[in-house]
Amino acid sequence: MRRRLGPGARDYARSVSSAIAVIVVAAGSGTRLGHAEPKAFVPLGGGTVLAEAVSGVLAMRQAPHLVLVVPGDRVETARERFAADAGAAGASLDVVAGGASRQESVAAGLAVLPASVQTVLVHDAARALTPALLFDEVAAAVQARRHGIVPALDVVDTVKRVADDGRVIETVDRSSLRAVQTPQGFPRASLDHAYATARDEFTDDAALVAAAGLVVETVPGDVRAFKITVPADLRRAEQLVAERRAAAAVGRPAAGPADGGASEAAHPALPRIGTGTDVHAFADDDSPLWLAGLHWPGERGLSGHSDGDAAAHAVCDALLAAAGLGDVGSIFGTADVRFAGAHGEVFLAETRRLVEASGYVIGNVTVQIVGNRPKLAPRRDEAEALLSRVLGAPVSVAATTSDALGFTGRGEGVAAVATALIVPA
Repeated sequence: MRRRLGPGARDYARSVSSAIAVIVVAAGSGTRLGHAEPKAFVPLGGGTVLAEAVSGVLAMRQAPHLVLVVPGDRVETARERFAADAGAAGASLDVVAGGASRQESVAAGLAVLPASVQTVLVHDAARALTPALLFDEVAAAVQARRHGIVPALDVVDTVKRVADDGRVIETVDRSSLRAVQTPQGFPRASLDHAYATARDEFTDDAALVAAAGLVVETVPGDVRAFKITVPADLRRAEQLVAERRAAAAVGRPAAGPADGGASEAAHPALPRIGTGTDVHAFADDDSPLWLAGLHWPGERGLSGHSDGDAAAHAVCDALLAAAGLGDVGSIFGTADVRFAGAHGEVFLAETRRLVEASGYVIGNVTVQIVGNRPKLAPRRDEAEALLSRVLGAPVSVAATTSDALGFTGRGEGVAAVATALIVPA
């Protein structure tokens, strides 16, 4: 919900927010999107790609100094369009013409920042659905660590190095690879120095800053911060915007009855809790064991269409139940070949995306594993850290046995029970 501030509150917010600026780069042509308009001005959700991007920035906890970098012939139009929105959110606004490259456009935005700005976030308008929370987290990390910060996601697909003729050369180790997003944040002095000394063109600001010999670290990214590049991306964005608006409508009053009686208010959006369970038998072959997102070398694997990670699947069931989205079987059916052999992280990341697209964020999750093995205690912290990172929320993992009763007691398999709390976004 966009904040509405009175004149005194707006003045106070501007004085507080002067330490943070967000430069939104929106000067690209976006030819691959297949529209006549520049990419940032392509229609999206009743507005434009740029309007969606700006709404995320203006929902930050601390109102920033907002700089929009747009095509030269769109400067006045953009200023007129967003001046009132920025003012209502307590943010100050500059709109400038972009350059021939992304790097030149960011430099144009830097040039108009007031001297009071100490932290700068650079954001691509094409990542239009980036939530305000990610801006807040990047800004806070820059201020705490005092160097460059970029949001990043784990690479979950197998990565191949391929020749120009399409021939596969090798499989790349993905363990150290990350998919980097925006906003990318930096101390003002670091970004100014990097741009002043740059001699080459770079694809993002993190690369430019790193080339200047400065430190850049990562924080967890967000699946909603995907980049709108091709028509399929735009269709995905349209769907997510529509789902978000439908979820927001839940809290609106329902229409009154035709006979003029009192109207009935719809239930407001409240926190929701879901429970999920999953069971997998041990496999008869030499399949590896994956449980709670971790590989357990030397342990007998679990059977299943995917990797059989009962803990991850129970967590997915709990989250889907809380959001009213169905269950693992209906979302990730065994008939879907995309999930054959897929690891729990894939299911968890997609479940998180679905929950967030429905208008909620994950509050916290607990999962208890029931079985004789593996012994969880030595790797409990590792499991909790991995699951928490994938879901973007605290996850508690526990384990117990069934005192030799039932199939788990006989060592025939593993069960898991999970509880999840989600809250309105």
